[in-house]
Amino acid sequence: MTFQRLIWICALCVASLGVRAEDLPIGYVKTLTGDAVIIGSAGPQSAFVGSPVHRGDRIRTLANGSLGLTLKDNTMMSFGPDTEISVDEYLYAPARNELRLSTRVVRGTMQFVSGIIAKLKPEAVTITTPTATIGVRGTRFLVKVEQ
Repeated sequence: MTFQRLIWICALCVASLGVRAEDLPIGYVKTLTGDAVIIGSAGPQSAFVGSPVHRGDRIRTLANGSLGLTLKDNTMMSFGPDTEISVDEYLYAPARNELRLSTRVVRGTMQFVSGIIAKLKPEAVTITTPTATIGVRGTRFLVKVEQ
């Protein structure tokens, strides 16, 4: 092993120590039509198929946009035009029974198809809107929030 290769491996190891579980994506954009942005800790970023989504991110579709998102537990959410949501809490560690999904729909439409979290611990999934809180019990539904 050359000295340069050893330095490179050490640098990768040190860099990986800074990655926390909170920094890992909780899901990815699977479909996108038109324009959408993901607003995270680094500011607004244009969404694309494969964009990572992190806990705390806000997703906003524009007037011409629709977006489909799949989370690590196979929860699927689809958003219509002029929609804004945030994934406020996400915890997926089924081996430790640590499960939580909390999403807030600020405006627009969202179709929700529950994943493993809702199947294993239905009370751990909540969807809030400006006027209501929805408890998910292993199903699919559509939410529309008007301004």
